Amino acid sequence: MAKTHTTTANLTVKIIANDKGNPPGKLADAELHFADGPLAGLKLIGFAVWERRSGVGRNVTFPARQYSVNGERRSFALLRPTADAASQERVRDLILEAYAETEAAAVAASA
Repeated sequence: MAKTHTTTANLTVKIIANDKGNPPGKLADAELHFADGPLAGLKLIGFAVWERRSGVGRNVTFPARQYSVNGERRSFALLRPTADAASQERVRDLILEAYAETEAAAVAASA
């Protein structure tokens, strides 16, 4: 089931729960929906929320394209900071916040 979380007037984070449990550790997919500016009406897909291998906390992966060089698999990040590397952390935090709210709403609905 997909839940939405509006973070600002211009951006909405949509969380799509991974109900199938495959691959193991993947909790949800996330999308960024833009409501204003030159990206209005578009969405950026390919984010995923994962359970950390240690079992404590969550991790967010960003959209990437895989390719092969001499048989070695590599990935090319599709969303990268132009100058400030902390900008990726802000996006990661927004997605984790939206996931936490979605998770809390699901627990409240089942209680």
